[in-house]
Amino acid sequence: MVIILYTWSIQLLYMKKYKFLRISKYKKLRYIANNYKKKLYVVFLPGFASDIDGDKPKKFLEFSIQNKLGFLALEYFGHGRSSGEFTRGNITKWSNDARITISKIVKKNDFILIGSSMGGWISLLMHRYYSSQIKGFLGIGSAPEFLTRIMWKKFPKKTKSEILKKGISKIKNGDYEYLITKQLILDGKKTSNKVLNRKLYNTNPVTMIHGQKDEVVPVMYSRKVLKIFPKAEKKLLVIKNGDHSLSSKKNLNIICKELKSIIKKVN
Repeated sequence: MVIILYTWSIQLLYMKKYKFLRISKYKKLRYIANNYKKKLYVVFLPGFASDIDGDKPKKFLEFSIQNKLGFLALEYFGHGRSSGEFTRGNITKWSNDARITISKIVKKNDFILIGSSMGGWISLLMHRYYSSQIKGFLGIGSAPEFLTRIMWKKFPKKTKSEILKKGISKIKNGDYEYLITKQLILDGKKTSNKVLNRKLYNTNPVTMIHGQKDEVVPVMYSRKVLKIFPKAEKKLLVIKNGDHSLSSKKNLNIICKELKSIIKKVN
């Protein structure tokens, strides 16, 4: 009974913390935050076409409340209940959304980044703006440069031709369907969005967590991320039988254990 009431109170708290950050007259981004002054924050950056209604942001908010930490998770332009059409979004826009939201909500506080899939790519881009505030980085099935290195390479000729000629194509991946645009692919190719060819020399703890049975993003991409940090305290954890999402209760507990380890090192 106590566990049920606790879960329900967390659920209510989660719903109350949904807010919108107005970027312009026509643009607003949905986010959830647990605000503190002069406290370490946990910033969660979700993956491609994801929202903040899933198990990961809920678990990390709960973890942050229990450990008296600040917390932020956001939905990029065209994602979830944020404004905009998904097909008009790209890495440049989504990383800019993350940068602005962190600036407005986290402000000058130090924070640990958690990047899931595409969020891992955007997390690496955030190091360019917040290198002094970022105290640790935890990647979950990280997918840096996935648009060209994974998606485009796997597309059949027919799909590539449709994207190049029509500017858009519907892609099916398991139970999900995505509309992939030409502008999205081209934006992913931009030099300014490339992260795997740039070293980051901070000494903060960097932990990559990857599912052994991830059929979306190979484990090698988590290894590629670790190579970017030549001076960091690095760790790769491959979860046996884990999928790309790693959203099961067991896997989320493993992730939170690693997060706690990072916090102990930086606090």
